[in-house]
Amino acid sequence: MQGEATRLRAADGHEFDAWLFAPDTGSRGGLVMLHEIFGLTGQMQRCAARYAAAGYRVVLPAMFDRREPGLVLGYDEFEKGGRTAMSIPEELLLADMQAAIDCAAEAGRVAALGFCWGGTLAYLAACRLPVAAAVSWYGGGIARLLGRMQPRVPVQYHFGAEDRFIPPAVIEQIRAVDPAGEIHVYPGAGHGFGCDDRDGYVAEAAALAEQRSLDFLARHLQAD
Repeated sequence: MQGEATRLRAADGHEFDAWLFAPDTGSRGGLVMLHEIFGLTGQMQRCAARYAAAGYRVVLPAMFDRREPGLVLGYDEFEKGGRTAMSIPEELLLADMQAAIDCAAEAGRVAALGFCWGGTLAYLAACRLPVAAAVSWYGGGIARLLGRMQPRVPVQYHFGAEDRFIPPAVIEQIRAVDPAGEIHVYPGAGHGFGCDDRDGYVAEAAALAEQRSLDFLARHLQAD
């Protein structure tokens, strides 16, 4: 499935790139997919295409465009990706996600789903934005948000048991703050286990997490 390059406009006038993937027929709802600290990689686009094939109108916004339009990093450029992500104020991230939600909402109820930094942004969306649900894959920055915000909608979490960036204690903190959250931990998986372009890819865990994500979205985006 081919995506369509588009432009979004945030409330403050900032214009930025996004990919739009529309289902072939019908729609099960809208989905804002939030990328890792490496930007709009080909892998993220392939992932968005799979969710669109499952029936969702997927909007994949370029969340780095606030700082460096078109920035896509290699998987060894953790430091630059982290610096870029941390340099964007929270309120501006919220404004850009809201623009993506508005685009996805043409299909009905909207959820946020993200990976790595995007997993943290999905949690932020669940706390501060009008989404029906959120799915967070290994959102390492969630721990910094726990003390001041709690999700207002259902959230599903996916973590690798061997993730050196997200120790078990952090997962337990999330469980305490969001006791209604659906938490899955995958044995033998580390950070980024869902990315099939990275050495840490774990196919079995990634497939199971994706199916669980799709099941969760179906429950919450098609609820009465």
